[in-house]
Amino acid sequence: MKKKFVFSSETCRLVEIRAAAREFFLENQLTEEAAATLILAIDEACTNIIRHAYQHRCRPLRITFERRRCHLRITLRDYGKNCAPSEIRGRALEDVRPGGVGVHIIRQVFDEVIYTPKPRGTELVLIKRISASQEGLVDSPCP
Repeated sequence: MKKKFVFSSETCRLVEIRAAAREFFLENQLTEEAAATLILAIDEACTNIIRHAYQHRCRPLRITFERRRCHLRITLRDYGKNCAPSEIRGRALEDVRPGGVGVHIIRQVFDEVIYTPKPRGTELVLIKRISASQEGLVDSPCP
């Protein structure tokens, strides 16, 4: 199953992105708790795109949700300012203050986080491995 969306990069559209993600995850038999965790990380990734890649300018944000046999794959594509993947990191967790922990959340929630700079913008691929015994899924187990 695959679903594609295009949203404008406005913070008010984050509610629509979260709703689209929730619908996709629940259609794919994830539990509410599992879906909420993935949605939090996706929200953080979109917020980072709005703030850093687009610097709060209104531009397109493409999101693809895919269910494969052994994993979920979420692809976020922006056309803003890119940076080297090695430069993408959150602030030190010991530095207790609001903000700056989105990258930590994303990397904690997803099994693979792949940033690919493009000539215009960045593609972010988020992969979450799944099996029949976890997250309330009903398909056959993966190796």
